[in-house]
Amino acid sequence: MSKNTLPYPSPLTTHVLNIGDGVPATRMALSLHRLDSNLLIWNMLSVRTTNEDGRCPGLIGRHMFTPGMYKLRFETGSYWESLGQTSFYPYVEVVFSISDPEERFHVPLLLSRFSYSTYRGS
Repeated sequence: MSKNTLPYPSPLTTHVLNIGDGVPATRMALSLHRLDSNLLIWNMLSVRTTNEDGRCPGLIGRHMFTPGMYKLRFETGSYWESLGQTSFYPYVEVVFSISDPEERFHVPLLLSRFSYSTYRGS
């Protein structure tokens, strides 16, 4: 089994699209973190890399997905460097709250060298 998959679907997914070039952002490193509400520090839960479709399966298992504040950190600077380009943003962090972990959450990132946007997808 590859490091980007789990034997069951992740309740949290992401998809990174390079909208400047109109292609999926492949081989972008990213990490998932959860805030420890007592210590107010971020704990890293997983480190992954986007696949050829810009997707990142296997972020977190259902048993670890609990209510709380989460952060996806996308290593955008390294991604652009791998393409021989520069970027204004060295990384992008998307912070979001989960109140009902039984739901499914999709957090896409639309990216160019000088802008980005995100939303809660389905």
